[in-house]
Amino acid sequence: MTYRVPPAAAFAAVGLFPAFLLGWGAMGGGWPLWAGFLWMAFAAPAADTIIARGFGDAPEGAQFPMADMASFQLALGHFALLIAALYGFSGDWLSGWERVALFLGTGMYFGQVSNSNAHELIHRGRKALFRLGAAVYVSLLFGHHVSAHRLVHHIHVATDADPNSARLGESFWRFFPRAWFGSFRAGLAVERKRAGQSGRRNPYTVWVGGGLACIVAVALIFGARAAVDYLLLCLYAQMQLMLSDYVQHYGLRRQLHNGRPEPVGPRHSWDAPHPLSSLAMVNAPRHSDHHAHPSREYPALRLEPQNKRPMLPYSLPVMGAMAMLPPLWRRMMDRRVARMMGE
Repeated sequence: MTYRVPPAAAFAAVGLFPAFLLGWGAMGGGWPLWAGFLWMAFAAPAADTIIARGFGDAPEGAQFPMADMASFQLALGHFALLIAALYGFSGDWLSGWERVALFLGTGMYFGQVSNSNAHELIHRGRKALFRLGAAVYVSLLFGHHVSAHRLVHHIHVATDADPNSARLGESFWRFFPRAWFGSFRAGLAVERKRAGQSGRRNPYTVWVGGGLACIVAVALIFGARAAVDYLLLCLYAQMQLMLSDYVQHYGLRRQLHNGRPEPVGPRHSWDAPHPLSSLAMVNAPRHSDHHAHPSREYPALRLEPQNKRPMLPYSLPVMGAMAMLPPLWRRMMDRRVARMMGE
């Protein structure tokens, strides 16, 4: 059973709901902060697990004129929450446990919701939307992902040439540093080559310089303590982001034909049908269709459950939490990888 395709406004509403609670809570603590944290950490994943049924696929060629507006609103929500969190970290009105809840809640939000929306924006054709998505990544000190994701990951996905395609048996804790530094270097190499051929400026000057500017701005505006919290928060958000990459490509590989990888298909990404995470993460869990059609708008991404494709047993956030426990992860996923690669 599937539900009808939700409107673009539903993606914005579900994505902005925890940002509103967390931002409100950062101003003074109390129940809004705990509600936002508990929604991100427990309530939404639990509801997803219980429902566990995806909404329907959009008809081929369907148009979603409000999709870009919803993404724009989610990006504004990201920046508003980031400022509110830094303001909360800079003050003395939050208790120690409230600071922990704010840190974990906003880190999960940035790594799951903000990342998914920024990922959508950097695939849009309009320069303004692309730059907005890039700005979100720069604010998380992860600007190089804009280059590495489009120019390395999408080309080499599910091969050893892609740093962000986790290998079978590789733990997340080994994958995280390898993929972080590997994608930075691979993206830089491609951008250097492109800059040399075209004479344009290497965007890594913006990715790195913009990140440094953000750190300085936070220190000047919110103080040294908030700047340290900002660095740690970005690291945690990046970990959440890389968990998505780890989960969505773990163990899957493209077959070689005459020394060249086969075309990217639905068997090279793990999908998840769960409705709440699909709404909050602008259909990022419909990952195989995104790789097959990178320019397709997120409401139009398809699951096509009638076709055989790798499907995660739980929602993407739940699987990300499991991935942090390598023995549990391998017991759950290695046999599924073997079954998919053997078929």
